[in-house]
Amino acid sequence: MKIPKFLIALVVVGALLLGGCTTPQASTSSDSTATAVEAKTTATTTATTETATQTTSVSQNNSEIPGMNDLPQLEGKATVVMTVKGSPITIEVDGTNAPISAGNFVDLVQRGVYNGLSFHRVVRSPQPFVVQGGDPQSKDTNFPANRLGSGGFIDKNTGSERRIPLEIKPKGSDAPIYGKTFQEARISQPPLLTHKLGAVAMARSQMPNSASSQFYFALADLEFLDGSYAVFGYVTDGMDIVDKIQQGDRIDDAKVTQGAENLKNGGK
Repeated sequence: MKIPKFLIALVVVGALLLGGCTTPQASTSSDSTATAVEAKTTATTTATTETATQTTSVSQNNSEIPGMNDLPQLEGKATVVMTVKGSPITIEVDGTNAPISAGNFVDLVQRGVYNGLSFHRVVRSPQPFVVQGGDPQSKDTNFPANRLGSGGFIDKNTGSERRIPLEIKPKGSDAPIYGKTFQEARISQPPLLTHKLGAVAMARSQMPNSASSQFYFALADLEFLDGSYAVFGYVTDGMDIVDKIQQGDRIDDAKVTQGAENLKNGGK
């Protein structure tokens, strides 16, 4: 008997919830699991009954998110080489279509934030799902593994966690939608940057604007996450290395090898 694909997706995400961090703080920059369950369930039950249209402009979204224009932004593309256990993974970061998500990632790479951090969550069963890392708390080898997934980048200049808005660009649109999932913004067209194999995206809690430093690699086509999570790049070389990452493996270092000049507001 063939198991429906959406049931497999729910089982996979459920496994993430059981095996990952649990935190009572809904505002933390935790993994992209709880909302994935909600998004998939909602999409499954409403996709055939609701006709969605784009109703939120980028300018309206900008005014709703204080400080957004001060965040790092990538104007164009950049290349990041992330080394794990001595092997390089090349990521093309797309600031053309996800300027804030891409800019945030490139800025954190340039700050050395990812160096030495671990991949605290790896899910390959019952089907390939994600490899997730980027929690700064994982740099401390004594930090409890079952609490990883709740941390974000703390800006020393402000003493607070930097968070970025959810940013997804609809196909055919001139600019991304900010602060809302496609379901919430009533958008029917697919995103330009999709969760295909090798996608790199921002992890977050159930709050749309809670992403900070955690990111994940898609180990398969994960179309049920499209429109709910911000993809900002793709692995262009070294996917075989990603496929070998185990939970607890650490990032040796990450460097911007091309396009660093495209970063604006970096170092803030």
